[in-house]
Amino acid sequence: MAIAIRLARGGMKKRPFYRIVVADTRAPRDGKFLEKIGTYNPLLPRDDANRVTLDGERAAYWLGVGAQPTDRVARFLDAAGLRTRAAKNNPKKAEPGAKAKERAELAAQKEAEAAEAAAAAAAEAAAAAAAPAEEAPAADAAEGETAE
Repeated sequence: MAIAIRLARGGMKKRPFYRIVVADTRAPRDGKFLEKIGTYNPLLPRDDANRVTLDGERAAYWLGVGAQPTDRVARFLDAAGLRTRAAKNNPKKAEPGAKAKERAELAAQKEAEAAEAAAAAAAEAAAAAAAPAEEAPAADAAEGETAE
């Protein structure tokens, strides 16, 4: 029989209150349990002593028997000094997905093309400003003929 130390929810709607229980893993979350070893009230401030109450002796017994705590209960046991919990490391957590990477690449390409077009336009404007402004001789001749 696999045994777990887990939370069983109680309380009202939007007002959670949990019992820390030792239960068979096949039992429902809020159903039959072997023993209640503590409580957890997430509505209380983090520094409140009544937020987590835990019977350390019974928890140590069940851990010795082979009960496996859930992640949240393992945090409580670590805070109580009954069991050490290794910190989790997920280096890919903040990495964007494949579609987001594709969108970022397309945006970078469009930005590079826009920058290239702006540089070409600036170069043309600089070349036009550097060339001396010459009057077209045909325009002078046309003005001379109409004056006569």
